[in-house]
Amino acid sequence: MKKVAVLMGFCLVFSSVFLASGKSSDYEKYWPQWRGPFMTGVSPNGDPPLEWSETKNIKWKIAIPGKGHSSPVIWGDQIFILTAVETDKGMQPAEKSEAPQKGRRGMPVDRTTKIHKFVIFSINRQNGKILWQHTVREEVPQEGTHEMGSWASHSPVTDGEHVYAYFGSRGLFCFDMKGKLKWERDFGQLEKRMNFGEGSSPALYEDKIIVNWDHEGQSFIIALDKRTGKDLWKVDRDEGTSWATPLVVENNGKLQVVTCATKLVRSYDFGTGELIWECSGMTQNAIPSPMVADGILYVLSGFRGNALLAIRLAGAKGNITDSDAIVWKHDKDTPYTPSGLLFDNKLYFLRSNNGILSCFDAETGDEHYSGQRLEGMGNVFASPVSAQNRIYVVGQKGTMYVIKHGPAFEVLAKNKLDDNFSASPAIVDNTLYLRGYKNLYCIEQD
Repeated sequence: MKKVAVLMGFCLVFSSVFLASGKSSDYEKYWPQWRGPFMTGVSPNGDPPLEWSETKNIKWKIAIPGKGHSSPVIWGDQIFILTAVETDKGMQPAEKSEAPQKGRRGMPVDRTTKIHKFVIFSINRQNGKILWQHTVREEVPQEGTHEMGSWASHSPVTDGEHVYAYFGSRGLFCFDMKGKLKWERDFGQLEKRMNFGEGSSPALYEDKIIVNWDHEGQSFIIALDKRTGKDLWKVDRDEGTSWATPLVVENNGKLQVVTCATKLVRSYDFGTGELIWECSGMTQNAIPSPMVADGILYVLSGFRGNALLAIRLAGAKGNITDSDAIVWKHDKDTPYTPSGLLFDNKLYFLRSNNGILSCFDAETGDEHYSGQRLEGMGNVFASPVSAQNRIYVVGQKGTMYVIKHGPAFEVLAKNKLDDNFSASPAIVDNTLYLRGYKNLYCIEQD
């Protein structure tokens, strides 16, 4: 049993998932969590195609019932997908009076009175066949969600022995790899700001699974025993709604859990939950997940403002706002929904929810380029990913770009599929997996 440290050029990146087998090669080649093996968006061993279409380089595609924007996670020959399937059954008349009141006028919020099935699928990544599926809940979502969102936007996480399916207000469910339910936890009902929906994913490291429960009620962060689901520690948070997934990082031999949120970026002791340091500087509605490389933490947000902080973890303690721990900062063109991409001393990020790309030197904050428009992208909610010195950017309307990794902007390919996409891609070996609104695509060179 050991933690994973992988040297990728400039970046010494620590995994946020505990490697059950103890073999780093097994861990690196899969996509076991949101944002990949190192929570940076990078597949170190991947080599997917440059070009694809509905008639080119599609190994297989399958229809996924319901709606869900969670990203696929992959271990071995299994792909795990979460979805919320609307049924034709609704609430009884007596129950309708208990439904939540409408959100603020003009807010683009979806609501439902229909019972939904909340389902995890295990899919064979070689042929797209369903290996098993399990409905964890059948109920009417009591909250609304953004019209571009879903009731299954949390991504699962796996260590190769178990898969943890998180459905927010429906709870957290632990399955073995054959689909047997081992335990479940219910944390209550999230009350998200403006009914914009849920989306933070759990983090898994060693013996702990971390859930960040930020909303308009009492927020908290909790560490559970991954084997039993029992509480190990729980800390209340003075924080409103956030959507960023927590990140487990190692600094000077000690582990800490970093959360990016509107009021404060905070770091907690991994073993006890004790607050180590905190820092202000993010904008409202913090969504992009933090990333780390070579001892530097990167946090971004881009709603009603722009913020990017590079924070040196060594020596960070107490309130580090405007301290020497801030290596560099940037206040232009940062993302609202998509997370950044950190690869080989370069930090890539999109402007707001648009196909406008920037690339910065991760160590110094020097700009390589910015404002590069990817024509025809429309909205971009998926986070970019990288493999083989290529950057893959997926637009909501199905237009996708492949960009050359490096200090100069260069388009390598522009592709199109007949689906909509909000889930972030996954890369394993020579294959790119794209979860659309209707289908799951397996893209591989013919």
